[in-house]
Amino acid sequence: MVGSKFVIDSTLPPAKLDYQAVVELGTLGSVCDFLAAKTGLPKLRIKDAMNKGAVWVSARGGKHRVRRATTPIKVGDNIEIHYDADVLARVPGVAKCLADERDYSVWFKPAGLLAQGSPQGDHCALLRQVELYFKPARPVFLVHRLDREASGIMVVAHTRQASAGLSALFNEGRVVKRYLVGVSGRTQLTGTIDEPLDGKSAKTHYETLSFDAEHNESTLSVRIETGRLHQIRRHFDGIGFPVMGDPKYGQNNSNSEGMRLMAAELEFVCPLSKVPRHYLVPDNNT
Repeated sequence: MVGSKFVIDSTLPPAKLDYQAVVELGTLGSVCDFLAAKTGLPKLRIKDAMNKGAVWVSARGGKHRVRRATTPIKVGDNIEIHYDADVLARVPGVAKCLADERDYSVWFKPAGLLAQGSPQGDHCALLRQVELYFKPARPVFLVHRLDREASGIMVVAHTRQASAGLSALFNEGRVVKRYLVGVSGRTQLTGTIDEPLDGKSAKTHYETLSFDAEHNESTLSVRIETGRLHQIRRHFDGIGFPVMGDPKYGQNNSNSEGMRLMAAELEFVCPLSKVPRHYLVPDNNT
């Protein structure tokens, strides 16, 4: 419109801000006070960012997230904030504990939940939810990964011994992993995709469980022998049957309910007790 004027209010906090500074001699106060003075962000926003894991302190003892706004600063500390309003505003799905084996626990991760956090926060991460779930708190160690867009079973270790033993099982292919996958198109009844990914061998086996002619979608039971990056998604896209709802791979495979890829079953021999373990996604989550 003629005569219209748009004014940017410079007092509004930025949507994104990455800032770090070393605490100098003579500086007093808390981490929240320090960041408010240095960045101009309102203290309420800084407190929210701290609670959600976006503030870090590096000192002689290493680098770690700091969550309490009243945490005192120390000379020589390197304080960082990775403020992203979009990330901090996200409301995560809630993971469900399927089994507590004390040294490790087994969880159902909903689609959209990260396995672990990022510099911008960890409130939308499985590991953070597991930390908050157990009282008293237990250490948490990531054993394996599952794409953010996917749902399904994940194992979280609570001791270094369990972490090392379980990680070895996954890395050495001694875990049977089965997935429920929806793809675009009509697949053959059974098949194996043996196409290298990133210069490494990769093998995916599948069995067709059903075909929906109205929507031209097949539902598959999938087992993988290797664990390459986005293996299932890339393999099926590569043979012309992209995973439904995959935001990265494939065409004409949009799905309003999200990506149809679920880690539905895990089998392995417990590295601690030597007892066979078998975990399934509950029926109400399939």
